[in-house]
Amino acid sequence: MCARRFLIFVTFLTLLVVGAAFAIYQFGGSVLRHQYTPQGHFAAPAPSSGPDYAKAESWIARPDIPHNAAGWLPPGTPVAEPGEAAVFYVHPTTYLKGDHWNAPLYERDSGWRDQLFTQSQASAFNGAGATWAPRYRQAAYGAFLLESDDAQKALDLAYGDVSAAFDEFLNRVGADQPIILAGHSQGALHLIRLLQQHKAVLQKRLVAAYVVGWPIDIRADLPALGFPACTAADQSGCILSWMSFGDPPNANFIVGDWQGTKGLNGGKRNREQILCVNPITGTESGSAPPAANPGTLVPNGDFSNGTLVAGSVGARCEKGLLLVDGNLPSLGGFALPGNNYHVYDYALFWAAIRRDAERRLAAWKR
Repeated sequence: MCARRFLIFVTFLTLLVVGAAFAIYQFGGSVLRHQYTPQGHFAAPAPSSGPDYAKAESWIARPDIPHNAAGWLPPGTPVAEPGEAAVFYVHPTTYLKGDHWNAPLYERDSGWRDQLFTQSQASAFNGAGATWAPRYRQAAYGAFLLESDDAQKALDLAYGDVSAAFDEFLNRVGADQPIILAGHSQGALHLIRLLQQHKAVLQKRLVAAYVVGWPIDIRADLPALGFPACTAADQSGCILSWMSFGDPPNANFIVGDWQGTKGLNGGKRNREQILCVNPITGTESGSAPPAANPGTLVPNGDFSNGTLVAGSVGARCEKGLLLVDGNLPSLGGFALPGNNYHVYDYALFWAAIRRDAERRLAAWKR
């Protein structure tokens, strides 16, 4: 997977998402819902139509797939033997059409974006271990624009695929092999459910779970997951989560409808209780200056390559949000309404995430 495609993708997808976001911001979501909400009701597919995770073709990345996207490295990054962890990564929403509640498994446009997200995000973990990234029948973008029985069924179908892929993953990796979980946006939402339902299996094996770009309530959600928040950089068996914003932030666009919903333990979710772990420091508190960030993944001027720029982006957790500062490099020229850097939750801290995963794996081994 070439770097050129990744960099073109960042601009292309950002334009799509930003355009959609501004439609919600200005028109209350009615225009976007009309355009992107799938037509008709959810129809359950035949049980035999799902992905067969015993086959390599059902995976974007797997250790036996040569030259897969998760093995990509920015130019100049030292190549080293991967650590002993097994990484399970779930990509975010990439299906932007409104003709299905769930993406077809091998749809060309979303499949191309799946590869590119795997390249730009899962690649941060290839120093800690080999990555397994399943193809799955993700819920369409429109399923997140309304609350309905159809939307919930679409999410359930997507999670069913992720859970089946995880079962195959567990069957294939070593019985005592350490595990890293990583996901973004819709992928993070599925990881929350995966953690809750598989916490017994993961109890002694989890290095860390990177549940990024989806809110977790510290009181209403976190206790039900069976793992604590990461409060120290050398801690293992814990959860990291963050949502990136510039200052001043306006998170209403993201957490407005989430606020007050029922959490995993039955309590009401509160935006003042959102988990934020700073990927630069590896802790919930403290401020990291730009100099502490070992590398932000950015395109160069002609979109021919990707580079790491060190020391340009600092961050601090404040009221559940990760606020970025410093001299932010150009990542495509766009942010979502409210200074929201959701699209770049991984890119802003690519090298810090890589360092964090390797450090937590060392802690797990100790």
